[in-house]
Amino acid sequence: METILVTGGSGLVGNAVKTISIDYTGKYNFVFISSKDHNLLHMNETISMFEKYKPSFVIHLAGHVGGLYLNINNKVDMLEKNLLINFNVIKCAHDFKVKKMIACLSTCIFPDKVTYPIDETMLHEGAPHFSNDAYAYAKRLIEVHCKAYRENYGDNFICVTPTNIYGPHDNFNLENGHVLPALIHKCYLAKQNNEDFVIRGSGRPLRQFIFSEDLARLIMILLEKHNEDNIILSVPETQEKSIEYIARLIAQNYDYEHRIKFDKNYSDGQFKKTVSIQKLTNLIGDFNFTSLEKGIQLTVGWFIRQKNNAKL
Repeated sequence: METILVTGGSGLVGNAVKTISIDYTGKYNFVFISSKDHNLLHMNETISMFEKYKPSFVIHLAGHVGGLYLNINNKVDMLEKNLLINFNVIKCAHDFKVKKMIACLSTCIFPDKVTYPIDETMLHEGAPHFSNDAYAYAKRLIEVHCKAYRENYGDNFICVTPTNIYGPHDNFNLENGHVLPALIHKCYLAKQNNEDFVIRGSGRPLRQFIFSEDLARLIMILLEKHNEDNIILSVPETQEKSIEYIARLIAQNYDYEHRIKFDKNYSDGQFKKTVSIQKLTNLIGDFNFTSLEKGIQLTVGWFIRQKNNAKL
């Protein structure tokens, strides 16, 4: 049985792949790696991991990630740690003759000044938004690195670019988590303490959110059936929603919508990142995405049940 090695196995998407891996029982041996198992910042530990598991396939999800304010305030850390992790994993995937690797990028890598909707051809047409440029450039280099190995050695290394991911097992930290899980935690605390549910910024920025298990299923479809590079994985443009809309959905799940406030003293970050999924649709046809309403309901429910074990 062939082995699929999943880096970042304890994270949001890694856990989603773990959840759906039951559908592949008897077909693949999944190995989920977290930083507690192997520190991918160090080449010797990365080599040891590949020597131990000898994977046929790699789903590379590991990274040093966080929300808007972590990206703004810790640019050196975001750049250097991600450069090291990605270099080590990609180099070892080549050296150990992995059959196929899917590496996960982020839509923040696309240029700030761009026409919408964004598609895969626009990746290197300008600088990313200043708020997360260090992280974005580190992620862009994954695409450059994988392309170089494809061109020089014929390695089947491809990249996928998901939009904002959310779901169970996310990082719900109030300062360093992404916007949706941080708001889930924040609303919980506001209701517990009988305080206003305060959203930083105006609430006007627009985002496309993809449920983590939907993303995991798309990754497995691409792993098994397609070799196209740099595919945007997202819900359609028509499902783009404002941060205010997201906050109100979250508050509805707590029956706390009447206490929402917006603090416009905080930056909104990039106003929109609208992407096209035409390439994905052409490749696999229609996909039944989990609705935002259902996905948030599932995620809030998971957080309430697992709060003592969640990443806070």
